[in-house]
Amino acid sequence: MLLICSSRRPLPRLHVTDLLREFSKDSICLVKRCHKPDRKEFSKVALRTAIGFVVMGFVGFFVKLIFIPINNIIVGSV
Repeated sequence: MLLICSSRRPLPRLHVTDLLREFSKDSICLVKRCHKPDRKEFSKVALRTAIGFVVMGFVGFFVKLIFIPINNIIVGSV
């Protein structure tokens, strides 16, 4: 049995202009709250990003290194 809740009101239909106006208002608010990072903050973010790239590179390398022999065993047995 399907229950329909009649107390729910339908959401108002927004026009494209209303959506664009709301998006632009939110974007302006975001830009006003942002600040340019100082040298120390930028260095921390850059260092952590570089460490992340290196870690992901090593993970990819070791996964490839492990799966090469496994792939050779699977393909070699056919």
